Amino acid sequence: MSSGYVRTRDGTEIFYKDWGPKSAQPIHFHHGWPLSADDWDNQMLFFLANGYRVVAHDRRGHGRSTQVATGNDMDHYAADAAAVVEHLDLRDVIHIGHSTGGGEVARYVARYGEPQRRVAKAVLISSVPPLMLKTPSNPGGTPIEVFDGFRKALAASRSQFYLDVASGPFYGYNRPGAKVSQGVIENWWRQGMMGGAIAQYEGIKAFSETDQTDDLKAITVPTLIMQGEDDQVVPYKDASVLQHELIKNSTLKLYPGYPHGAFTIHADVFNPEILSFLKG
Repeated sequence: MSSGYVRTRDGTEIFYKDWGPKSAQPIHFHHGWPLSADDWDNQMLFFLANGYRVVAHDRRGHGRSTQVATGNDMDHYAADAAAVVEHLDLRDVIHIGHSTGGGEVARYVARYGEPQRRVAKAVLISSVPPLMLKTPSNPGGTPIEVFDGFRKALAASRSQFYLDVASGPFYGYNRPGAKVSQGVIENWWRQGMMGGAIAQYEGIKAFSETDQTDDLKAITVPTLIMQGEDDQVVPYKDASVLQHELIKNSTLKLYPGYPHGAFTIHADVFNPEILSFLKG
């Protein structure tokens, strides 16, 4: 089957795609908030053409997975990813995550992938760890009022909020001289509106308030960290720079002027970089 569902222990059905030869090394993609596995279409086709088996799943409450009202937290996200890996019996896996998906990768690799010896490498792109929220011990973080604003806007008009995010800071389309793609904006909105409002609302807490310092410290597999320096969603100095300090065997790549969703609009740069890392 090229797609299907995995039923988790709590009865949630997780949708996944699985393309390519079963004998090839698998790459498992983890999407950002509030999107779906479709956000990786470009990368899945690229790496499939380069001889890999490519897998991606919709996070619980997102895309085609069950619109659950419970378990919308990083622990369940990682456990659901593990359920997909175990169902497909994936081994020697490369895990690639963007934004919230990067947090999911970090928790999965630390708690499941490395202990089960199923993971080979990891790639974190514009990812949320170690902690987005500003606290006394994390003074460089983002104030809680920003995330409260996200929740307020989502509850008031999710559709308009998602249009505003996609046409503004996510891809840097609010910057002077930005080359705007209406198709990219509409695809972001489409993916967001496929999911459930409650899961996406609660997901804001999951991606902003989960301290993943220990997850990063536990990762020992080779890890590529990538982020744009003009990321208006996840400030790179409080994210990728700290990830590089905490993950022992990591490589950091920063891109001046690139936005949060850079891997989509600059796939021609990111895909070959990732491929080089995988083959290295």
